[in-house]
Amino acid sequence: MTAEHIRTQLEQIAEQLDDLAMSVLRDAVEEGATSRPEEEKKLTRARRSIEKAISILGE
Repeated sequence: MTAEHIRTQLEQIAEQLDDLAMSVLRDAVEEGATSRPEEEKKLTRARRSIEKAISILGE
């Protein structure tokens, strides 16, 4: 396993986290929420952390 392979896997995970966060937001809007759900905030933080790791591996 190489760093590039791990980087590719992390990119896929980041995309999945983004998709899930968007789904949570859509559901919240449909339910009439007026603020970002905590679950979406947590997913977004996780995605950003993964993106930092991707950046580090790309150096």
